[in-house]
Amino acid sequence: MGLNKTVHRIIMGDCRRMTELAPESVQLMVTSPPYFNAPFDYQDFFRDYDEFLELMRGCASEVYRVLDDGRIACVNCDDMLVDGEKYPVVADITRIFADAGFRYRDKIIWRKPEGYVRISRRSGVLLQHPYPMYFYPDNIQESILIFQKGRCDYKRLRAKLSPEQLEASKLDMAECQRKKWYLSVWDMTNVLPKERIEKGVAAFPDELPRRIIKLFSYVGETVLDPFLGSATTSKVAAALGRNSVGYEINLDCLEVIKKKLGADQAQISNDGEVNFTIRDDARQWAEKKGKVTDA
Repeated sequence: MGLNKTVHRIIMGDCRRMTELAPESVQLMVTSPPYFNAPFDYQDFFRDYDEFLELMRGCASEVYRVLDDGRIACVNCDDMLVDGEKYPVVADITRIFADAGFRYRDKIIWRKPEGYVRISRRSGVLLQHPYPMYFYPDNIQESILIFQKGRCDYKRLRAKLSPEQLEASKLDMAECQRKKWYLSVWDMTNVLPKERIEKGVAAFPDELPRRIIKLFSYVGETVLDPFLGSATTSKVAAALGRNSVGYEINLDCLEVIKKKLGADQAQISNDGEVNFTIRDDARQWAEKKGKVTDA
């Protein structure tokens, strides 16, 4: 496969059963799981918090199986406020991935612009009641958890790569310095509701997977997103000369995925191709959720 030829496999099915992938067959995982019962996007999506955690356990186990030794898994997530209760999503996902066998390598804080508070301005409580115990901060951050499957053997890794792959994957250090990638806090503008083609999917901005893919994978390698959503990860992977595999159980996302990837034209960036598989578990999930589809 040439450096500019990429292949993207979109599997409409449950990521807890990635039977299409062999062990150690992907070199990077980057994803953003459904926000636990978040208002607007995922309200009542999960029966309860335990159902969400069970999904994450199954996902973490399969990601560990299919990820190559020494490579990275990144999870964009945030604690959730639902009906006045705060759920410790970040801490729980950290523990789940550690229990699955991953090393906890790092955490990046994604800071959004101060002028954008999507759900509610909780700080307004303090304005109405300027006394102790009325403080509730407005949230403008999310976490990017970075896990590693063992440790990287850099000599073994570089021996598997061609000189062309190494050169094509070399980072633009001027950009890294200018945008301050070297810090544990990244300033990135989130996807505003009016700017996106997705409905009912809280998509992360292209810049998030772009940074992660450039920092933790090489041109020609394969990137996995087990919660593909609207396929932002696959779109960015293609633009960066990486292959991708995406799992998404919600068939309502299928047309959005095709539109974002230009799948109706049978190709995306860098002369890549897109292949779709629609599994029975996706259809069964749609029926269970009352979302019968003709896909």
